[in-house]
Amino acid sequence: MRVLLDTNILISYLLNPGRESAATQIVRLGVLGKFVQLFPEELLEELARKAAQKEYLAERINPQELEELVDILSRESEIIPRITEEIPAVSRDPKDDYLLAYALVGQADYLVTGDKDLLVLERVGTVTIVTPRQFWQIVRRL
Repeated sequence: MRVLLDTNILISYLLNPGRESAATQIVRLGVLGKFVQLFPEELLEELARKAAQKEYLAERINPQELEELVDILSRESEIIPRITEEIPAVSRDPKDDYLLAYALVGQADYLVTGDKDLLVLERVGTVTIVTPRQFWQIVRRL
């Protein structure tokens, strides 16, 4: 199973790494290799940028834990190279279109997100778009 996790899932994990939320469990399972994690270079850059630039995140996310997570994801995930072509508009929020493009390029089965602008689509091509809770239920059945 090939999975792309949205930045908001990783931020949820970093905000509450000890909590037993669906997002936390999913990140842990991905790191353990229970599914193939796909990560675009841009997503890793976005994670680092958001965590440093947004004050409420910078105050709550330990920079060392962020660096460790990015390092682990860089090593344990399938990194999708940067898309250089124009990305077509698909979602109602143009900032989300790059995630859909990378999910398709990476042949993801699932895009896991908490973003309503993506969730409303439910499916794009062969990619099913689900919440962390929905994906956690899928993984538990396997």
